[in-house]
Amino acid sequence: MDLRDHLKFLKEATEAIGTGVDMVAIARQFAAVLVPRLGDFASIHLLDALFVDGVPGPLSPHATAVSLMRRVAVAHDEPPGRWRAVVPEGAVQIMYATSPCHEAMATGLPVYVPSVAPARAEAMALSHGNRDVIPLVERRAYLAVPLTVRGRVLGCVAVTRRPERDPFDDADVLTIGQLASLVALSIDNVRLYRGQRATTAELQRAVSSSAPCGLTGAEVAHRYLPGNPEVEVGGDWFDTIALPGSRVGIVIGDVMGHGVRSAAAMGHLRIAVQTLAALDLPPDQLLRQLDNLAQRMGDDHLATCMYVVYDPIAGICQLANAGHLPPLIVRRGGGVEPVAIPSGAPIGVGGVAFDTVRIPISDGDTLLMYTDGLVEARGDDIGGRIEALAESLRLARPVTTDPEALCDALIGTMDPGRHEDDVAVLAARLTSIAASDVAHWLLSPRPAAVARSRRLIRQTLAGWSLTELRDIAELLVTELVTNAIRYATDPIELRLLHTSTLLCEVRDDDHYLPILLEAGDLDEHGRGLFLVSRLAQRWGASRTAHGKVVWFELAITDS
Repeated sequence: MDLRDHLKFLKEATEAIGTGVDMVAIARQFAAVLVPRLGDFASIHLLDALFVDGVPGPLSPHATAVSLMRRVAVAHDEPPGRWRAVVPEGAVQIMYATSPCHEAMATGLPVYVPSVAPARAEAMALSHGNRDVIPLVERRAYLAVPLTVRGRVLGCVAVTRRPERDPFDDADVLTIGQLASLVALSIDNVRLYRGQRATTAELQRAVSSSAPCGLTGAEVAHRYLPGNPEVEVGGDWFDTIALPGSRVGIVIGDVMGHGVRSAAAMGHLRIAVQTLAALDLPPDQLLRQLDNLAQRMGDDHLATCMYVVYDPIAGICQLANAGHLPPLIVRRGGGVEPVAIPSGAPIGVGGVAFDTVRIPISDGDTLLMYTDGLVEARGDDIGGRIEALAESLRLARPVTTDPEALCDALIGTMDPGRHEDDVAVLAARLTSIAASDVAHWLLSPRPAAVARSRRLIRQTLAGWSLTELRDIAELLVTELVTNAIRYATDPIELRLLHTSTLLCEVRDDDHYLPILLEAGDLDEHGRGLFLVSRLAQRWGASRTAHGKVVWFELAITDS
């Protein structure tokens, strides 16, 4: 092969091998260009570790010689299927020291055997565990070239020639080596790409939102579409958070930028919102604290965000906004209204005030929240796009408040081919708790309050036909009220809510949260919370603006 033919072949082979995103396809293309031009038979072997799920671990050139290898591609110039049973694609094997491929991978250099003697052919068959492979190598010229890249060995390629053909010369070894380098680079890029995909997929799972179990007052559905399907992760997020008093916190946000960096920043902000929400801060104060935190984290934590607290007893949503797009409310009667709220400045800007607004909610209304990827389009006014979104929902007959259907409807409004940014959509159908299902009292922080609380529990549960819960509810309320009396100075608030469960809350003005302890046999105190933790379906404690609230839930069995 003269220089011109060599260059032409290299160009054609490079184009044929390409830069695919599948390791097996790349290997098969490599084997196909080798046969019959450069050999009568070719097989490509890759480290089996490259095919494990998740992120492939670091590769060491010293470990590959004894690692499991997978034969991913075979090419020959004989009738199809001739060697399929002898050297099947996909077979996993160990390259023993008797194989030239072992030596090539161990040294990182090509290994050439001009003619494989019968004894060596027998020894080489050991790696295959099958003596039927001997005719493929005996008396043939054998060339093993490692697939190396960035100081790592990924596998090897073996090429043979029958005795009647000219042996491999320096040009052949150089040509196969050049192609092997190209193939190794392409395969390693796929490995790195798979690793990034696995990392981003794991990150997306880690930050994916889901409604907490037993969420009262809100039926939630959501959708997430990445702007770049190849990355599958971005800076958009949403969350629903159970708050004391059967209230629900709902948040949606969008970190500026794309990819893993934005997703990492989003993860920081999401965790921060959950932590701040646990303090039961008003929406404007939560955004203020989040803004302070984002400024300390750096410039890459600039994000829009909206935080909503829904109170199903009062029928009110409190909203605060940090530069996010206004939500829509789909009324139970069929109307669709954009919510007029202050725009605010994005989280991370600093020095900007946030305001909380109150929106009345009727039982069965659905709140729609979304990120700008849903409505933004180059050259279009964002306000016009939001109004068009609302109009498209109004035109649906009948207008539904079903969260799943509304999410699908919103995604359906997107223009095909114009989806460039991440899109997050959350729909929450909000239901109220009737006044008849709520009981509320103020108790003096004195010992007499314990007996009074028991009487109130018995009377209320009898009125709700929940007498089967009376004894356990009395016991647990007694423990919580007794504990509150020890530390409270202002009146203690006792509240019962009858929904799908029985929720009891005891509020006082002491900010120190109780600690769960397992009391010893001689201890006089410490058994209250232990009983609550053992007998209640769920329980918890959190600080409020004026103290703390300790609560528990009891399951209501169907009668």
